[in-house]
Amino acid sequence: MCRSIKTLRPPVVEHATETEVREAALQYVRKISGYRVPSRTNAAVFEAAVAAVAESTRQLLDGLSHRPPSTAGPSKTAQAAGGRSGR
Repeated sequence: MCRSIKTLRPPVVEHATETEVREAALQYVRKISGYRVPSRTNAAVFEAAVAAVAESTRQLLDGLSHRPPSTAGPSKTAQAAGGRSGR
């Protein structure tokens, strides 16, 4: 189930929407609680958990720093792989 949670940070996603953040939080809470849809008895605590995870996720995404894409040419790994193929 959690395999459907996608990366929400740049550069993969320019800016994650609140819907994307909430969907990821919902998937996470579903996975750890074992409920796809909680009973009425557990609905309030389930929704509170989704809201808390979504808020923490937004704080994480807003606080992460990221590097801009490299414009320096091929990576050392690519250069090393190219050098090995010529042997």
